[in-house]
Amino acid sequence: MPTTAAESQFDELGSLYEDVVDWPFRRDIELPAVLHSLGDLTRSDVLDFGCGAGLYTRLLAGQGARRVVGYDESEGMLREARHREAKEQRGIEYVSQLTPALAHRFDVVLSVYVLPYVASRDGLRQMCASMARMLRPGGRLLALPLHPDYDPHSDYYTAYGFRLVSESPHVEGSPVRLELRVRGVEADVTAYYWSRGALEEALHGAGFGPVFWAAPWPPGLARIEDAPTVQRAYLRRPHAAMLDCRLARAAE
Repeated sequence: MPTTAAESQFDELGSLYEDVVDWPFRRDIELPAVLHSLGDLTRSDVLDFGCGAGLYTRLLAGQGARRVVGYDESEGMLREARHREAKEQRGIEYVSQLTPALAHRFDVVLSVYVLPYVASRDGLRQMCASMARMLRPGGRLLALPLHPDYDPHSDYYTAYGFRLVSESPHVEGSPVRLELRVRGVEADVTAYYWSRGALEEALHGAGFGPVFWAAPWPPGLARIEDAPTVQRAYLRRPHAAMLDCRLARAAE
């Protein structure tokens, strides 16, 4: 498993990431869209790949998943997640390594904002292979990378609590600084831009079949014009995409 460029970046951000569920674009757009896409999980074993402080692992458990495992390389993030699990006793497992005992044990892998933090093409291929290795034959991956068509103007997403800053927007492998600004707290992390072609090449190489692309979209919303005014700019140019694919051949 490759070390992402962000591993050390996130060690001190666990408590901040607990708060971002309250950001309107996540609460009202991203989270409902992801859970709606995942659907019924009652017979599914699910791995949250890059679980951070455990936001999605808790939601997956709440959706009735049969088994939920959260994996992250950041000990700071896992510390927050485990602390919450110790209090709530949801039955979620948290791990810092993908051991052979976990390989081919999951029906679904969810990976939210993990692929953007790989700094090289080889790392991207290795990460996709690692996710594939965790799935049973025919298993499903739902991943949220940086949207290849995100708006390159740095201030476009300011109303949503963050900025995306790049000296070379939309250039393969170029750094993109994510500036988080919420409740008086400031934190910056560095992500990397990957095109549709690069992402699909890495996924196909790992054994996944056709990749279906979608933008995060609130369930039941028919048109952007029907959304609250504050959501419309984000819905027009979301900073994240949703990639949905299934394992077409056994991962090595």
